[in-house]
Amino acid sequence: MACKSDRVMSLREVRQLHRVRTFYVGGALLWVVLAAFTAWQSPGSRQMWVSALLLAVFSGLLLTVSLWRERLQGTSEGRPAHHAVSRKASASRHASA
Repeated sequence: MACKSDRVMSLREVRQLHRVRTFYVGGALLWVVLAAFTAWQSPGSRQMWVSALLLAVFSGLLLTVSLWRERLQGTSEGRPAHHAVSRKASASRHASA
């Protein structure tokens, strides 16, 4: 039987990976723009190749984080979620007089 803290840790990890993935998307978009700009200004220059390398790095990190997030979400979906019962639902169970 899985411990409840495992599910909580998994949800925290998924949220953190979502934040990190957002950061990597921003980095990849930035390097796409900079690589295109430097390729347009001075094709084949060292700056263009550095921009392309950093684009590849951020794209690889983005791919890795996306795969980890999918893997964590796949393991947490099979478990039932425990939700607190609202007071309104418990009040309606009483027999009327």
